[in-house]
Amino acid sequence: MTWFQDFPQMDDDTLRSLKQFIDEGFRGFTRSYGETIEGFFNPLQKFLLLSEKFMTQTPWPVIVLIVLAIAWGASRSVKITIGALVALMAIGYFGMWDDSMRTISMIFVCTVLSIVIGLPIGIMMARSERVQRVINPILDVMQTMPSFVYLIPVVMLLGIGRVPGLIAVVIYAIPPMIRMTNLGIRLVDKDVLEAADAFGSSSWQKLKSVQLPLALPTIMAGINQTIMMALAMVVIASMIGVQGLGQPVLKAIANQYFTLGIFNGLAIVGIAIIFDRVSQAYGQRLQKHLEVVHG
Repeated sequence: MTWFQDFPQMDDDTLRSLKQFIDEGFRGFTRSYGETIEGFFNPLQKFLLLSEKFMTQTPWPVIVLIVLAIAWGASRSVKITIGALVALMAIGYFGMWDDSMRTISMIFVCTVLSIVIGLPIGIMMARSERVQRVINPILDVMQTMPSFVYLIPVVMLLGIGRVPGLIAVVIYAIPPMIRMTNLGIRLVDKDVLEAADAFGSSSWQKLKSVQLPLALPTIMAGINQTIMMALAMVVIASMIGVQGLGQPVLKAIANQYFTLGIFNGLAIVGIAIIFDRVSQAYGQRLQKHLEVVHG
């Protein structure tokens, strides 16, 4: 195996100098522009705090009714609605309500942010092969990079707190939203687009009235995956100050509290199942509706 040991490598001093140069450059960037970047994210922090305040200070019966109304409106399924009720009751009964509401508020903000950023990028990718060639490798890196790595530059730029955690979660969770938007628009039947052209529709009218409505079930699948990935990041994001169910799980790992970790882990699973079933059911209803309309 000596041939492998002789593999050509960069000189240790050169490698050390390169790493030091990159680290010092990034530190210098954070010192110069850190405050400006923090100011840029102030509206996001206010939105997150407002969402968290609503979820934690609103009486629990009101929150339960809102969630059940959303579940029923999206799914029209008694089974899914009752399942959501049972999950919420169990979360409250075992004393995890406040942490669960903080987690739900963060997932809500992450999802809104992912839609606001991801939808336009996905549309641009669908309309331009050049943009798709540029964006696809970036999405590949975002999806394969270990999630802990996202925390390093975010913490160096913004420190510890809710907003850095939120940004790390969005970076981790947004690729499915972008990919599925791109895919959904590209899968729209060309005959439908030709018919829209025949009626003299502009590019914007085709996008607004034809492509986006027909791509909506696929986009909903992207939103579903974004929510699932955001929930998967909750525990890791708790390492940099994100409040919610992730912090008790982190505490359980550090102190070997088995039941604390299991209970809060199951609460995350319960929230994930509610989001997953409701969004999937809504996507299926959209699909059936479109099949009826265009069938």
